[in-house]
Amino acid sequence: MQELHDAPLAPLTTFRLGGPATRLLTATTDDEVIAAVREADASGTPLLVIGGGSNLVIGDKGFEGTALRIATRGFALDGTDLTLAAGENWSDAVARTVEAGLAGVECLAGIPGSAGATPIQNVGAYGQEVSSTITEVVAYDRIAGETVTLSNAECAFSYRHSRFKEHPDRFVVLRVRFALEDAGGLSAPIKYAETARTLGVEAGDRVPAAAARETVLKLRAGKGMVLDPEDHDTWSAGSFFTNPILTEAQHADFLARVHERLGADVTPPAFPAGDGHVKTSAAWLIDRAGFTKGYGDGPARISTKHTLALTNRGRATTEDLLALAREVREGVHAAFGVTLVNEPVTVGVTL
Repeated sequence: MQELHDAPLAPLTTFRLGGPATRLLTATTDDEVIAAVREADASGTPLLVIGGGSNLVIGDKGFEGTALRIATRGFALDGTDLTLAAGENWSDAVARTVEAGLAGVECLAGIPGSAGATPIQNVGAYGQEVSSTITEVVAYDRIAGETVTLSNAECAFSYRHSRFKEHPDRFVVLRVRFALEDAGGLSAPIKYAETARTLGVEAGDRVPAAAARETVLKLRAGKGMVLDPEDHDTWSAGSFFTNPILTEAQHADFLARVHERLGADVTPPAFPAGDGHVKTSAAWLIDRAGFTKGYGDGPARISTKHTLALTNRGRATTEDLLALAREVREGVHAAFGVTLVNEPVTVGVTL
């Protein structure tokens, strides 16, 4: 297991921001991961677990403690059952499932980060969520001091949420198991309107899984959501804010504010979210509050390709990024009475 001291963390994140860690360990096996976690817990040392770094905002002062980078590898297909080690590159794993002719995660192509992070956020995009295919998550339980296997139900998945996110200091994901579908090389039914429109099919139709993946990659790239070292629009954490889920009363108040500000003929996006709740679009809110693509004149700005992505233009600090995030959050609240919630995990800082 590699060990470094006063180690830079910025290169391990897609934002390329943040100060150093007191110590950085890189684990390549589950046993090394568990040993590092146990050592930190036994000594009372603060622990930061890092996968692909695509969902982290690390403070400029860095992390005083042990940062554990999970670099485990493992891709195993048994029929339609897939097991991924936590350190596997997620986008590469999706490509391999499509090459194998299997459906279920093809519309999650191009999402940066590691496989172990996907159940934590219940990663989703373009009509798919990992919760629909995950069967089990193998994790080290820091409270019980043992490796546990959690069923899909025990993961308590919901929109961009899970048991792992609810208890961030308890579980360290080691492996994730999926049940995919053999549809003769076809995709799962296309659910997302933009994807269906681009493919020239109706929602609910199936297309070759490879075509679905390629279409999603092109859509994501057009929004700066596929990593490219030369493109500062991709120096981000993808969507910085989650789509708000409102109660009926909150939604009614929101609509009143929209009509007052933008006119009675303006109808914001609305999607059923269960139990009388309505989900609306964070990107729409940000744009209509006046924070358009490319907004900002400092080293941290909104992406020129997508209003949901806050980006490092190459010289930003974490404080620059947070200042922009606060400006957007407060501006949206002032305009529409809705408080946006950040999707990335903050380390050593708060929004």
